[in-house]
Amino acid sequence: MTKRTSSKTLRSRNPRLRGQVALITGATRGIGLAIARALAAESCNLILTARDEKSLAKISRELASQKIKILAHPCDVRDPHSVDALFRAARQHFKRLDILINNAGIAHPNLQVEKLPFPTWKDVLETNLTGTFLVTQAALAIMSRGGTIVNNLSIAATRVFPGSAAYNASKHGALGLTNTLREELRPRGIRVIALLPGATNTAIWTTLWPQAPRRKMMSPATVAQAVLQAILLPANATVESLEILPTAGTL
Repeated sequence: MTKRTSSKTLRSRNPRLRGQVALITGATRGIGLAIARALAAESCNLILTARDEKSLAKISRELASQKIKILAHPCDVRDPHSVDALFRAARQHFKRLDILINNAGIAHPNLQVEKLPFPTWKDVLETNLTGTFLVTQAALAIMSRGGTIVNNLSIAATRVFPGSAAYNASKHGALGLTNTLREELRPRGIRVIALLPGATNTAIWTTLWPQAPRRKMMSPATVAQAVLQAILLPANATVESLEILPTAGTL
């Protein structure tokens, strides 16, 4: 079964997000792509962004079969000017935003602190933490009551994995940002969800742990379905922290 066929098969008979608009960073692979497919199946219009323009174009063609509006716009979440350009395009196409999925993230090779190069540290923190801040700050200008923000943090936001200092620090910091946002946005009726998936079979393991036992991992689609159900809760209810683990536990 091809990915295109798979996305058609998942189309909801009674779409629950018709007319809404979601922005997904890191949308071309892994959990971000799986969430894009899950939202598209519910007739949610999409703003897809990542750094790879060719991959964005490919995913846009696939999801166009769902008969939704799609804006694919490249963005480097580390760069304030790039984020500004993304949201100028978003406002021109949709003028509003209902769902924000902060999914863009990178890892680094397993290195102890004493051997971790500063450029690597800086790149991971800027992508995983600063990028989440910049995109969220821009998104809040066009989000209204009833909106939902999902920050994909990983269980590394609450646990420590030796050799992953920059990754751990970025995710712990992003959890602090997420928890602060939740309290700040309660009066505005905007829900903020900390997504804490355990081992999921995505490309990030090529960097983190090339020999990781992928057969024991969850699929990105599994995580995406859990996120979708959290988004679909009534406006007066929320999942504040969504931790999902393989039945095998922490790998």
